[in-house]
Amino acid sequence: MGLFYNEASEEPAEMVSRRTFGLGLGTAAVSTMAVGLLSRETTASDSEKGAFPVQKTDDEWRKELTKEQYTVLRKHGTERAFSSPLDKTYSAGEYHCAGCDNLLFKSDTKFNSGTGWPSFFKPVENAVGTTTDRSFFMTRTEVHCANCGGHLGHVFPDGPKPTGLRYCMNGVALKFEPSSDPAAAAGQSDDKKS
Repeated sequence: MGLFYNEASEEPAEMVSRRTFGLGLGTAAVSTMAVGLLSRETTASDSEKGAFPVQKTDDEWRKELTKEQYTVLRKHGTERAFSSPLDKTYSAGEYHCAGCDNLLFKSDTKFNSGTGWPSFFKPVENAVGTTTDRSFFMTRTEVHCANCGGHLGHVFPDGPKPTGLRYCMNGVALKFEPSSDPAAAAGQSDDKKS
């Protein structure tokens, strides 16, 4: 018992037990999941290969960004929901990349998605890029700064009109610059807050 006859070599060979087979199958499943968790078609490290106009070394990014900004922008981290003051900021102004100051969103495209992250229905033209993100057992569309490649968040097809998109951004990846125009500040719509 425990052996079978290997006809090719006419010598006895060990039989694979259900336990050994199960362990091998489990190892393969865990390996596949690990690859899925870490899989991204494009990462911020592409900026080191010349994919983005703003080029900095990892050490330069670490020196210029806070720990939280570095984790999100350069390592594709996610801040905790409802932790960013920008989630509830509805003043007139502009949202820039915290890594390179690239203008990303204007306040008239911001809305309250109820998700706990600043959300917008449209970026400034050519300000962001997208890549496929297959981490965490799902496929999502990652949004990154077109200037420095910094990870900003994700875009989902459940936003308001006119685009139907929800750009769900990490507040730590953004820098808000209030409008200096008093008319623009007074004209900011209150319906974005609801």
